[in-house]
Amino acid sequence: MEQLSNKLAPGKERPIKVLQFGEGNFLRAFVDYMFDICNEKGLFDGSIVLAKPIEFGSLEQFHKQDNRYTVSLRGIVGGEAKVLNRVVTSVADTVACFEEYDRYMEYSHLDTLRYIVSNTTEAGIVFDATDRFEATPPKTFPGKLTKFLYERYNHFDGDMSKGLVMLPVELIDDNGIALEKCVNQFITLWNLPDEFRTWVSEACNFCSTLVDRIVTGYPREEEEREAIWKDLGYEDRLLVTGEPFALWVIESKKDLTDELPFVKAGLPVIYTDNQKPYKQRKVRILNGAHTSFVLASFLAGNDIVLESMEDELVYNFMYKTIFDEVIPTLTLPKQDLVDFANAVITRFKNPYVKHALLSIALNSVSKWRARCMPSFLGYVEKENALPKHLTFSLAALMAFYSSDELRDGALVGKRNGEEYIIRDDANVLEFFKDNCKKNTADFVNGFLSNKDFWGQDLTEVKGAAEAVTAYLDDIKTLGMRKAMEKNF
Repeated sequence: MEQLSNKLAPGKERPIKVLQFGEGNFLRAFVDYMFDICNEKGLFDGSIVLAKPIEFGSLEQFHKQDNRYTVSLRGIVGGEAKVLNRVVTSVADTVACFEEYDRYMEYSHLDTLRYIVSNTTEAGIVFDATDRFEATPPKTFPGKLTKFLYERYNHFDGDMSKGLVMLPVELIDDNGIALEKCVNQFITLWNLPDEFRTWVSEACNFCSTLVDRIVTGYPREEEEREAIWKDLGYEDRLLVTGEPFALWVIESKKDLTDELPFVKAGLPVIYTDNQKPYKQRKVRILNGAHTSFVLASFLAGNDIVLESMEDELVYNFMYKTIFDEVIPTLTLPKQDLVDFANAVITRFKNPYVKHALLSIALNSVSKWRARCMPSFLGYVEKENALPKHLTFSLAALMAFYSSDELRDGALVGKRNGEEYIIRDDANVLEFFKDNCKKNTADFVNGFLSNKDFWGQDLTEVKGAAEAVTAYLDDIKTLGMRKAMEKNF
């Protein structure tokens, strides 16, 4: 089959404006994709350099394909299953920070450079006091960034107009604030000048961001890969697949609307001075919905999210959880919340994404605390009543975890006689191993009163222990599906 590089004319040369730490699937299907659209619409006129920030991995395929690749977005658009393909041409170069250190550092001298994008995983934004300024490059991402910024500061003699805008997308709270803190720690550790610290603070802009798009990446199954290539009419070894939905919330201390024209290009980007309500919306609606229904759905006989959405009983449970119990506790305008919730449901129905319920079930106790408990408590405070569906989800969690067989660091549960693996923190697994055979009331009281799990005693919530006990007894006696039919 013909190669992608043979299908394309030479790309248009544009000034390099973005240095991106990370060449992985998410950034290419999200950030680089958006810049490409801005270029196409004549709003940005800039190119990206992808910097490989770690020692392992190869950029060979980028070289073979002239840094171009296809993004294939597959999902429900306008009520129909659609595939949206785009050849991304916004990447002008790739560079390896370790193997090509000098060439990588030369980009700090580039007059047109304005933005730093990063996705170095949640563990990437860390301060390590053993990192060395003399290293080529320093081992941590914030160390690399600090040295890169210092090189730029010196090259331009501290020119305040040469500061950069940092757009980290790592999935940690206040990622921009965390990154700026690390940079300042390295400035102190390495005894860099106070004038440089001032330049970093005043000339640079560290934005906290929230990103949302499911990126399924390169199709690993040959049959799927070959089918996509056949539809495209060429072979693309950098092909990246994902869903059509996207959201990028950018919190900035300076207005970026004009210089980063994503909104003008019609892209799903929100500029704000506070991204926390948007994060709360995502965690409580999207992630909270997942955590509240997947364990019940699995015990009711489903294996993936799509099956759950096709199961009327489970779908209605999920829908009422979101609209009747979660949305009333949130602070953004109701229509924004309703629109987001409807988009979430559309994403759950994506026929191209086979999202396993057991994958989502990992560490469900801490997930319920972070994703569902705030809605649960918020509803109780507002309505002076228990939210039925969220309360039932606690009983479903307990039913899913109920096993006294610990094997290879995991509990072994059974669904219709077939084993499934339950993974969580050791203290959670030990609790269920030691308590799941007790009478239901004692089991529930022990679980809800465990402050290590919840940070508080949930038995103090009026009626919670009694309701969870009744639901769990129904599940034990009737089975999950009939228990849900009885109560909902």
